Amino acid sequence: MSRDRGPRRLRRLDRSALTAASLTALSLTASGCVVVHGEREVLPAATRTEAARALAAFTDAYNKADEAYDSSLDAGHVTGALQDIDGARLKAGHINNPAGNPDHTPLKLTDAKFTIPKKAGWPRWFVADARGNKTGNSRWLLVFTRSDLGEPWQVAYLTLFAPGAVPEFKKDKDGWAEAVPADSAQLAVRPEDLSQDYATYLQSGGKTFATGPATSGLRTARQKAARKPGLVRQFIDEPLTHGDYAPLALRTADGGALVFFTTHHYEKQTAAAGTSVPVQNRDVRALTKGEVKQSLTLESIADEAALDPAGSGPVQILGRLQGLTAAQGE
Repeated sequence: MSRDRGPRRLRRLDRSALTAASLTALSLTASGCVVVHGEREVLPAATRTEAARALAAFTDAYNKADEAYDSSLDAGHVTGALQDIDGARLKAGHINNPAGNPDHTPLKLTDAKFTIPKKAGWPRWFVADARGNKTGNSRWLLVFTRSDLGEPWQVAYLTLFAPGAVPEFKKDKDGWAEAVPADSAQLAVRPEDLSQDYATYLQSGGKTFATGPATSGLRTARQKAARKPGLVRQFIDEPLTHGDYAPLALRTADGGALVFFTTHHYEKQTAAAGTSVPVQNRDVRALTKGEVKQSLTLESIADEAALDPAGSGPVQILGRLQGLTAAQGE
């Protein structure tokens, strides 16, 4: 469970290292060729039409994958934390239902709004905010990203918000948003530090994060679970910040930022002598390797959306999606 043992999700790290390479766009003027360097030019990450097409393409691919329980059908449209979480769901579904999803209901995303930052360099990214039909009236916030002009748009982060809970973003006179650098010192916590700080908070507590279901509530739930007779639960929390797991931050109207980031988690359940680990549901069993004799280790990925205030103050976790990605019995 060491941090040097990165999960299989770091599959595109080598390619991501190449994103500093120059992207050159050529345009003709009356005086000849003018070279615009994509890594230096501050441009909108996408047009609004392009963003709408990306959302439609994602939805179509997601539905095909969900209906067939086949992650290859949307592999080109998801990445990072979402690919890990939903890919594991599809894998378990296929093991339990090889013929496909008997409960498939097509995802419909309506009333879509797009927040598109202007920025230089790669990755380019934007946020789609739409109402989903599978979670009541919840708003689905999907973060689309790509690391090169020739790549498709892929969803790296998905979080759910109650209606009216999505923060207001700062926009210029043309309606473009502002991306906040990962190393920004203008916020209570640098976006690049949030993953580590959140992992530390879950282990030790502190005042970095405001109380809530994903902070103090989660710590309390763990403490209660750890005290059950005959069963010991141990938790390990790790940051995950490289490649497609890098944090992305949008400036909010109040000067703070909404930051999307990823964390990596383990839960080890160990039964006392003469007892056994509780029987898991069929999806967990489908993802479990080895035989569960006295212990079961659950590995999961979570993506979080946090409101990081300007200057100082506690960080609020506004949304969190955690999914099992693997399990090991011993």
